[in-house]
Amino acid sequence: MQRTIKMISLILGGGQGSRLYPLTQHRSKPAVPIAGKYRLIDIPISNCINSGVRRIFVLTQFNSASLNQHIKNTYHFDHFRGGFVDILAAEQTPDSPHWFQGTADAVKQSMRHLDNQDHDFVLILSGDQLYQMDFKAMAEAHIRQNADLTIATIPVNAKDATGFGIMKVNEDNYIEKFIEKPKSELLPDWVSPVSKAEAKKGKNYLASMGIYIFSKAIMKKLFADNPSATDFGKEIIPAAIKAGMKVASYQYNGYWTDIGTIASFFDANLELTDNIPKFNLFDNHNVVFTRGRMLAPSKFYGTRIQKSLVTEGCVIHAKSIENSVIGIRSRIGDKSVLKNVIMMGADYYQHLTELIQKDVPSIGIGKNCRIEKAILDKSCAIGDNVTIRGGEGLADMNTEAYSIVDGIVVVKKNAVIPDGAQIGVKDVVLEPVENTETA
Repeated sequence: MQRTIKMISLILGGGQGSRLYPLTQHRSKPAVPIAGKYRLIDIPISNCINSGVRRIFVLTQFNSASLNQHIKNTYHFDHFRGGFVDILAAEQTPDSPHWFQGTADAVKQSMRHLDNQDHDFVLILSGDQLYQMDFKAMAEAHIRQNADLTIATIPVNAKDATGFGIMKVNEDNYIEKFIEKPKSELLPDWVSPVSKAEAKKGKNYLASMGIYIFSKAIMKKLFADNPSATDFGKEIIPAAIKAGMKVASYQYNGYWTDIGTIASFFDANLELTDNIPKFNLFDNHNVVFTRGRMLAPSKFYGTRIQKSLVTEGCVIHAKSIENSVIGIRSRIGDKSVLKNVIMMGADYYQHLTELIQKDVPSIGIGKNCRIEKAILDKSCAIGDNVTIRGGEGLADMNTEAYSIVDGIVVVKKNAVIPDGAQIGVKDVVLEPVENTETA
């Protein structure tokens, strides 16, 4: 008889998300749009649902209004199967007068909400990662290992290892030691058993993915024994190993990326346009759920499109679109050329009278624009004959309407870029893609 795994999930919304600014200027990290129609929070929630974990709390603290609205409008479970996705916002109480001080502190302050739920295990996730993972398989491994704490790990090479928490794992998949962001000269002592395929790639180190399964009683004990600890990676995990608890590694060999910076966000989105992307949106089993919108089909007028994602409700007159992600309700004017662009689309359609009014640009991209290596946030309005081009060598900067981060131009939400504006590298000539396919 198959055992029922009683597990509840806590998804950490993260802090201010300063490394993702300006995308986090008006929203929390988990609410940042991705792949044209989803939000980052949809990834861990979808992984939970696909794994049979249907009781989910999302812990938030900063700019949580849009995230709350998205979750409220998206995730509804019927009465027969049960389940919920609830927001737990940081709150001051007589016992805890402070806001969340770190990952462990956020969970610790939320424990009283978990006490009302029947569960044996607690699954801790991050709200800003892109991956597809079976948490049921991880929980089964946790039970088989008779573990107190299981940490999902991923093989990395020496170059990447210095940016992660690295585990020293023995042949029985138990973690013996843990070090946070080790220096390169220390790495020879931190090699762990990995598959032959990963070893051949030079990935001999096991990094923490920030995904944990705690046995219920053990989590409470760790919090009680370490009352001042605020972070899992720096304090709780080392304390568990030092106390002699059974801390197991669950090695994951699939695609996983942490979306913590503008550059990683940009790359992760554009990789979705690959012929065979590492993260598969076209999957019958690992479905990515999001808010269902009643939008019209997208329509095109002679546009050449190559290696791009285009979502619903768009009206596109562009000359060419290459290696780009076009979000919901996007409008692109005649003869415009886009290359390596993430366009998040719009929250609403403008009325026809607003579209023909020429005092200010309409939401979307105007006519005869040239845009390359850029992120266009929701509902921004870009006029006619505008050139926006990111590239290496551009200095980081921040203005009221846009920022430049790591050579990527980020036009801010609701920003207005006037006709003829030149942003980034001005001497740009974008040629249309040579492709006979027409959308």
